[in-house]
Amino acid sequence: MVGRYAAIACECCQCGNCCSHMQLVHTITEERGNYTFVVCNYYSGDVKEVRVDPDKIALYEDRSSIDHLPEACPFLRFDTKTGKAWCTVHLTRPDICRDYCCWRLLILDPHGRRAGRVLYRRTFISDSAALGRLWEELQPALNDLDDREWDAAFISVLTASGYRVRQ
Repeated sequence: MVGRYAAIACECCQCGNCCSHMQLVHTITEERGNYTFVVCNYYSGDVKEVRVDPDKIALYEDRSSIDHLPEACPFLRFDTKTGKAWCTVHLTRPDICRDYCCWRLLILDPHGRRAGRVLYRRTFISDSAALGRLWEELQPALNDLDDREWDAAFISVLTASGYRVRQ
């Protein structure tokens, strides 16, 4: 456990999905100047001072990349050249952001695109109809397995079906 939240090891693909609705969680309660802000977590009441990273000030100043995301974290920005999402306060971000992981197993299709994810223990989310159908067929056979067996069986079927899995 790190802070109040369980830390789960994972690798960020910088898609920005996790932060696209974080304005519902984090509210800027004070602007202190020099790109320093106080944010409050709506749910926990935690208050944190954050600062825009010096190398991301220009990115932070351009809100155009999140204009279509009215609920986005106020510090989320996208690099329009790469399409990657950036936390502009990454160095001082709140603990919930520091500890968050959007997947435990990341499932990629044969072209390297995200096809699905497994969150926490066994919460499966499909991003493709084909993977969803595979899950519906496979899921009943996985119910009685312990966690280690579940992972091994699920990964084995996925890789045999042409998917790649990142842990």
